Amino acid sequence: MAINTPNKQTSHIKREILARIIRAYLGDNFEEEVRMIPFEMRPKGSEVPYRCCIHKERAILRDRVIAGLGFDIEEVPDYEDLSSTAKKSTKREKPEEHPLTLLQTACNECVPARIHVTDLCQGCVARPCESACKFGAIKVENGKSRIDQTKCKSCGLCAQVCPFQAITKIIVPCENACPVGAIAKDEDGLTKIDHEKCISCGKCVSACPFGAVHKKSQIIDIIKNIKNGKKVIAMLAPAIMGQLPCTPAQLKQAILDIGFCDVVEVALGADITTKNEAAEFEERMEKGEEFMTTSCCAAYNELVEKHIPEIKPFRSDTKTPAYYTAELVKKEQPDALTVFFSPCVAKRREAMQNPNIDFVLSFEELGAWFVARNIQVANCEKSEFKKESSAQARNFAVTGGVADAVNSLLDENKKAKAHVINGLDKQAIRDLKKFAKNGKCELGNLIEVMACPGGCLGGSNTINSYRQALKQLSGYVENSPEIKEIIQ
Repeated sequence: MAINTPNKQTSHIKREILARIIRAYLGDNFEEEVRMIPFEMRPKGSEVPYRCCIHKERAILRDRVIAGLGFDIEEVPDYEDLSSTAKKSTKREKPEEHPLTLLQTACNECVPARIHVTDLCQGCVARPCESACKFGAIKVENGKSRIDQTKCKSCGLCAQVCPFQAITKIIVPCENACPVGAIAKDEDGLTKIDHEKCISCGKCVSACPFGAVHKKSQIIDIIKNIKNGKKVIAMLAPAIMGQLPCTPAQLKQAILDIGFCDVVEVALGADITTKNEAAEFEERMEKGEEFMTTSCCAAYNELVEKHIPEIKPFRSDTKTPAYYTAELVKKEQPDALTVFFSPCVAKRREAMQNPNIDFVLSFEELGAWFVARNIQVANCEKSEFKKESSAQARNFAVTGGVADAVNSLLDENKKAKAHVINGLDKQAIRDLKKFAKNGKCELGNLIEVMACPGGCLGGSNTINSYRQALKQLSGYVENSPEIKEIIQ
């Protein structure tokens, strides 16, 4: 399974729009400046780099601005001026429920997914494609293979056996990436997200080459509270330490410079998660239970609730690092607002279910904020974190990190045999259902589930390449204390 690689072109466009929105909000004429964004980005007579004409380019930019303001694009009328949408964003009481929205104007209207016979077909005598198909969907007619799409199950066996590689599987990237079938074309051929099925894993966001699946930003809500003098505290997911070319202490200072009153590591909560999960695992094994899954991935938790309720008894009852960190912050400063800095979309769903987490900011949005304020994080002064967290907690961001952290607190004779699900896909879901049905997992007794290949460091909101991010994070982890020194 491929690790998410940020699309530089779409990421650049999103960052520029967000930076313009932020500058406008921090300026003197927010509504008018927002209205002008599509026209300033594509002025009359300028090059049209992606679409058929400047008018479509501007229409797509308008929709991206709507998402940047935090609204569902499909719910905003076509006739509504962006200045009106901007004004509404400042009046909003709370962020909208569903974190994803679709830009139909940017969608390339991909052809339906199917198995397709190309012109390379030779109509060979052996006809292995006919023999391979279990559904009678493929026949050779007039010297060419033909597929009856009403019978075809898209298993791909015919493509596997074709000696000329003349049969291909046409995919729709977003549909193909979604592990739960939550995104598909409707009867009108328009792509839709079924929010009842969606687990907010963000795979469709990364997969779409047109950037048509968009996150709804909460950045105006956050800046509004800072401008209004509210005490706003940043909570940094461990994966952020691999995203920007600076030290953690410089990153903290940069975040203070944009208006946050304090910055805490979510690794503090990960230490609590590790301690509680290790104790829970030990207790479950002593009771004779066959296996336990982790519970720190928000997309996995959504998957369990919506699609695999039968595995719920095997999922750890321990809360996520974000949960414990927000609890600590609210206990110490009950009047503060908390903002979780997230590598993934799913944390927005978790935040909506947790009254201690007020807002979620993606790494992309933070990067745009720095651009808007002309802050070079590598040139910032250093501001050390008040509380130290462990190497194991900071390594939660990497696949295998949670299981390793749990094992670090278990006695040698009680250590878990870990099985890691490195990214949720259809096969991983089938495996989880099988484990739940059988009541056991032959591969291990502690199943770590990460929705994103590579862990949080490969999340859909990350902005650095995985290899560079891992190298940077690893250096931070290596210079951190052991968890046993922290929790004692």
